[in-house]
Amino acid sequence: MGSRLRGNDGAKDNDMFGIHDLTLFIISGLLLNLMPGPDSLLIMTRSAAQGWRAGSAATLGICTGTMVHILAAALGLSALLSTSAAAFTVVKWIGAAYIVYMGIGMLRAKLRDEEPQAEAPAVQPLAWRKIFLQGFLTNVLNPKVALFFLAFVPQFIAADSSNKPLAFIILGAIFNFNGMLYCHGLALFTAFASTRLNIKPLVSLWLNRTMGGLFLALGVRLALSEQR
Repeated sequence: MGSRLRGNDGAKDNDMFGIHDLTLFIISGLLLNLMPGPDSLLIMTRSAAQGWRAGSAATLGICTGTMVHILAAALGLSALLSTSAAAFTVVKWIGAAYIVYMGIGMLRAKLRDEEPQAEAPAVQPLAWRKIFLQGFLTNVLNPKVALFFLAFVPQFIAADSSNKPLAFIILGAIFNFNGMLYCHGLALFTAFASTRLNIKPLVSLWLNRTMGGLFLALGVRLALSEQR
């Protein structure tokens, strides 16, 4: 994609709905995806407990939730969260409650009794559709994600763009696709590491409970967060 100079404003790329600095956007998005959060914790927990397919299911749920935020922001719905303290608070508390609920579920995890311990996974396995739903709700109920897209994406769209919503969706889809690749890689790496280390069921159980404690902490942090 070529660049054009416009006066003294620097390089601008007008070939695609006013989107500019696409390479910088992609690099920044990849770096942002590396930051730990409830999404990556969920992927790692499910991958370690049930293999990479479970982590992949969580990833697809997370990416679906991200796409909801992208479309909402492009249509202006997410602007409500940035201007309405009441709307932000409602979504924040719902999201925090769900993350805490997930953390409690992980803390209460138990070993399976119906199979020999040497062969059994550490925790009761979840159906992939439930893992997908966990990923979806963990992401879509986090108002910070909506505010992130409102703050980050417009920086790469020219003020005179002919179609800002479409440019927003394109950039959001690129961000989401790159994030999906990273999250699938995280799922594969976690599952591979778990297999190679041959983590015993009891150790895996306590790792799962540790992750549950982290989810509780993240839920409390989200509940205490302020609108910015």
